[in-house]
Amino acid sequence: MIGICVDSNSQLPDSLAERFGIVVVPLTVTADGVDHLEGVDITVESFYGLWDNGHVPAISTSQPSPGRFAAAYEALAEQGATEILSIHVAEAMSGTLNAARLAAQTSPVPVTLVDSGRASFGITCCAWAAAEAVESGASISEAAAIAGAKSSGLGAAFIVGVPKLTQQSGRAGDARVEEAAEYGIPVLSLSGSDLAVLDTVATIDAAVSVMADYALGWLPTAPDGLRIAIGTSDVTSAPVSAALAAVLSASPALAEPVVHYSIGPSVGAHTGPGTAGLFVF
Repeated sequence: MIGICVDSNSQLPDSLAERFGIVVVPLTVTADGVDHLEGVDITVESFYGLWDNGHVPAISTSQPSPGRFAAAYEALAEQGATEILSIHVAEAMSGTLNAARLAAQTSPVPVTLVDSGRASFGITCCAWAAAEAVESGASISEAAAIAGAKSSGLGAAFIVGVPKLTQQSGRAGDARVEEAAEYGIPVLSLSGSDLAVLDTVATIDAAVSVMADYALGWLPTAPDGLRIAIGTSDVTSAPVSAALAAVLSASPALAEPVVHYSIGPSVGAHTGPGTAGLFVF
């Protein structure tokens, strides 16, 4: 039996975790000097609540300790896993994969590590593809190869609530997100770790249209149909997500219904409240 593990930066929704039996190892989110475990003792709602009454929290994130990975691997082994596929945020962005690598050395069962080359729900896209392959009888090496290959075959389009956070995150590169926000709403795309401004629009409806067109334009690379996940940060971005879902759910290009996920603290730390978008593969 192959067990699957991801880190919480994947923003893995409970529906997919339960569907495939995936274990999630939490990152640490430090907000105003207090450490929290993402998805354990800080929820999406409480995280975005930190912005209440105009307060701008000081937020940082850090990778899980090797001990947290060791506990996750032991739990999977106790559940019957005889080998583990561990898929994580890009090593170029985080020390998470190295922590997993250290824990793998003492795991009770063999661990195969995969650098997804991605952040946020992109990690889940890779794990989702691998889990489906495992369900179909793939070996762990085959599933790992599928997870790795999926990274280059997925896209992301989104708007951010606090462009300044994105620009200051160190991941914006030459995208000039904050500058673009001076002229309207920047619609961003993410390919691997490369952030770009797809378009700058005047209205939310226009932003939804740009993101939907981007997703549906992925069809030539997914002849069996698209899988789309829509992310929402908080109540301020919920209307954007609802509009995206209304447009995309009506498309015959979808291989299965749209999946919804919450944009949690380890991603929201770099995007802020008011963020919404999608991943497609």
